[in-house]
Amino acid sequence: MQKSFTYGVVFFMVTLFVGTQAMAAGDIDNRLYAALLKKHVINKTVNYDGFKKDEAQLDAYLAILSHTDVKPLSRNSRFAFYINAYNAFTIKLVLTKYPGINSIKEIGSFFSNPWNIKFISLQGKTVSLDYIEHDILRPVFKDPRMHFAINCASKSCPRLREEPYEGDILEDQLTDQASGFINDKRHTFIKGDTLYISKIFKWFEADFSDNPLLFIKTYASDELKQRLTPPGKPLKINYLNYDWTLNR
Repeated sequence: MQKSFTYGVVFFMVTLFVGTQAMAAGDIDNRLYAALLKKHVINKTVNYDGFKKDEAQLDAYLAILSHTDVKPLSRNSRFAFYINAYNAFTIKLVLTKYPGINSIKEIGSFFSNPWNIKFISLQGKTVSLDYIEHDILRPVFKDPRMHFAINCASKSCPRLREEPYEGDILEDQLTDQASGFINDKRHTFIKGDTLYISKIFKWFEADFSDNPLLFIKTYASDELKQRLTPPGKPLKINYLNYDWTLNR
């Protein structure tokens, strides 16, 4: 009873913001989400037990997203909105089965995977995570850095950022995410004459202009950049196995 009452109060408070969630600066009111991320994203891992306890607050934030009209927003604010939506609804999807799963891939059925389940209410439609990624983020915004901003709740994914994406600082946030992923030796390293990189670069090679090495060089540290252009033969590229275990 207490939990239901708490949820009701939180949801009522959120509805007071729905008419004004497009703030003066053109951004969404992400304060609920910011508090959850700060509390439950620790050392690049996600505390799903904590999110489960605070699921009512997460639901309240998702209600804000579901009632938001993105048309008046600036391009960067819309971009940030859809990244936040992808990440927040991914957490929600995990919580629908948590703690009974060890991987997001355990959600779904023989005929569906977790990314094509239509459970997200946005812009008057019920859509899937795949819709957000492949029908909006990739074709509309055409920025490959988004691959390091969206999080698929797995160990091999780029980290879930400890703060929401915001339109006015999105450029810096996207660059930080891309740089952080590429310079993390768990995701990018050289052994002998071979460069080992994430399968993200294989799955979405076209998004990186069919030249993932050039993209990697752009965001590599000076030390890594020097090692990426050795004298003699160019490095071979090998794609790392993807670990779909929950990033908890």
